[in-house]
Amino acid sequence: MKNGWMTGLVAAAALASGPALALDDAIIAAAKKEGQVTWYTTQIVNQFVAPTAAYFEKKYGIKVNYVRAETNQVMLRVINEARAGKVQADIIDGTGMAGLVKEGLVEKWLPESVKRFPKEYVDPDGFWTATNLYVRVAGYNTSLVKPEEAPKSYDDLLNPKWKGKMAWAYNPGPTAVPGFVGVILSEYGQEKGIDYLKKLAAQNIAPLNVSARQVVDMLMAGEYSIGVHVNNSHVQISKQQGAPVDWVRLQPAIAFFSVMGVTKNSPHPNAGKLLADFFVSTEGQQLYADADYIPVAPEVQSRLPGMRPDGKEWRVHYLMPDDVEEKTAAWLKIYKDIFP
Repeated sequence: MKNGWMTGLVAAAALASGPALALDDAIIAAAKKEGQVTWYTTQIVNQFVAPTAAYFEKKYGIKVNYVRAETNQVMLRVINEARAGKVQADIIDGTGMAGLVKEGLVEKWLPESVKRFPKEYVDPDGFWTATNLYVRVAGYNTSLVKPEEAPKSYDDLLNPKWKGKMAWAYNPGPTAVPGFVGVILSEYGQEKGIDYLKKLAAQNIAPLNVSARQVVDMLMAGEYSIGVHVNNSHVQISKQQGAPVDWVRLQPAIAFFSVMGVTKNSPHPNAGKLLADFFVSTEGQQLYADADYIPVAPEVQSRLPGMRPDGKEWRVHYLMPDDVEEKTAAWLKIYKDIFP
């Protein structure tokens, strides 16, 4: 990643001089006076968080404190700290935000620059905006599975030869197995979807209490042949580094956003807004791209080819933050009822 980040820093620096919808000088001055910002994030530290924090610190002279955890852990921490009267985070990102909005913990504020984003990437009520896109696919170990044998559809996952050789990340969050259940029900319909899930359960997919990234690591180690519901960017990064992994498109792709919001009543509100503005600027989005994430800004392309579904040749089903908040519990119950 080192060379990619060197390239990214140069590219981002060049973009910084271009036109942008920036915050007003008063907020920037107030942010610098606050001197620090605390960021609760679900992004990978060495891939994006640490180098982006260093870039922001150099640009604005504002120290970035970050805490990295999975989405559910981030959200629970924010809620618990707020209830204790000790709000710590100034800005939050993750794949869920609706719960925090309902708790009244997210400021109704978005950078002006998100007006250039597709409307589905921005909360119509003004509490959150997407920063990057995750696309879930099937990954496989190329030493154990030939490309022509790799499953290329959801039905292919039912092939008896994969029984006991597949794994996925199990957690109750909407982007893990509950989200998979939701998309299957949407794609097949309730009755056929349940029937499909029962057949898939007979394949004995290993439910691992790890992140989707760690499932890819296990594929690389040859512990499993197929990784179901893994991020294509994780697989592609490892593939380009010489690991024996690859991925295949499934129809439809399952995609969701990492979204960010500014915490209400935070210790450093202006610095939080400045960091939020930076993330969705062309400059910040370029850093997402050069860290091999899939950016959401229309003017910034993913560094990795073919990662974003086009909606035509490669269809996509988006798990929207507000939608999954309401349906995750039902999807999780179906999963627990069907899968051993």
